[in-house]
Amino acid sequence: MSPEQLLARLQPDDIERRLRQRRPRRITRLVAPRRAAVAAILRPSELGPELLLMRRVARDGDRWSGQISMPGGMASKDDRDSRATAQRETYEEVGLDLGSHGRLLGRSDDQVAIAKGRPLPMAITPWVFALERPAELALGDEAEEAFWLPLEPLLRGALDDVYVYEMAGLRHELPAWRFEERVVWGLTHRMISRLLEVLRSGR
Repeated sequence: MSPEQLLARLQPDDIERRLRQRRPRRITRLVAPRRAAVAAILRPSELGPELLLMRRVARDGDRWSGQISMPGGMASKDDRDSRATAQRETYEEVGLDLGSHGRLLGRSDDQVAIAKGRPLPMAITPWVFALERPAELALGDEAEEAFWLPLEPLLRGALDDVYVYEMAGLRHELPAWRFEERVVWGLTHRMISRLLEVLRSGR
């Protein structure tokens, strides 16, 4: 499927239909007892759909310190489900109330969390939303910045890059996207790529 054909599918009604007609991959608590969730938030623009991303504040003890991510985080005991986790974390990190500004489109496949090249006993559930009307963002303590990633240049390969990651003396070249000096790689790159694969393969 060409980038143009996939872009034509990235309309809220189409995304919702494609996500609802499939059974997403779910990782059991036996495999990953810890749970987290992120929000993949899309908005329309004159140049096509855009995806909300943020840069995490650099801090000790955060496995993804300073990296680009979708809004999201660890489940709280007060969250009724992973969707609630994604919505709560989005409000805490970027000040966006998805209950009043977003439309739920569905969920993508669970992903095993990876940090420093190693899988963790944690599953991350991506929930997909469409922003229904303009909303101002208000960054919380965990977000250094938030920005909208245009999907049109991403899909035609204009943002393709390589991120060099060194671990235990070994050099790893990982697929990445570079947008205005920001580099999207690792787990975020994998989750977005998987979501686009799901939308590409749906009927």
